[in-house]
Amino acid sequence: MTVTGLREVKKRETRQLISDRATGLFLAKGFEHTTIAEIAEAARVAKKTVTNYFPRKEDLAFDHQEEFVESLARTVVARGPGESALGALRSGCLDAIARQDPVAGFAGPEFSRMIADSPTLSVCLRSLHDLREDNLAAALVAATGATAGDITPRAAAAVFGGVHRVVFARIQELTLAGRGGPEIAAVAGEEAEQAFALLEASFGDYARA
Repeated sequence: MTVTGLREVKKRETRQLISDRATGLFLAKGFEHTTIAEIAEAARVAKKTVTNYFPRKEDLAFDHQEEFVESLARTVVARGPGESALGALRSGCLDAIARQDPVAGFAGPEFSRMIADSPTLSVCLRSLHDLREDNLAAALVAATGATAGDITPRAAAAVFGGVHRVVFARIQELTLAGRGGPEIAAVAGEEAEQAFALLEASFGDYARA
């Protein structure tokens, strides 16, 4: 392995270590009561190292936020021949639920409680949902060739994103109620099917590849 390759491995390891130590502290003390200095001490790095990898404290809690905000747009871009945006998003959502994917909301009771108990993280989560809708709208513009001023892709993204928000919130709700992963997946899968079915008449052929 080259020197550059070794440096990249070391960076990934350091980033993961900081993230793991931060998560442990957040769960033990609560997000609002944990400081960057405490995270740095736990990871045995300088405070500056923590902020170099994670500019905001919220970034430490939502370590996979890039994957989250790009997930719906990527699903639309990757849809198969003849598949509509609705069809792709429905299949992607149901698959994520079946896999109990953390990006779909399967974060576990401790992490879910941490978010629910933190005003900062609750606001941050809403902003991540907003960014995900913005990325989806951009993907729908590209998929349909819509003009910059066309409201249709933005409206469609808001509707599609709204279903994903509701499903995500439902998974969190069931998690905090003490339900197990398989039971949550069964309930959320059925309810997601119902929600997407409501959109079929209006969006069944929209952005068909």
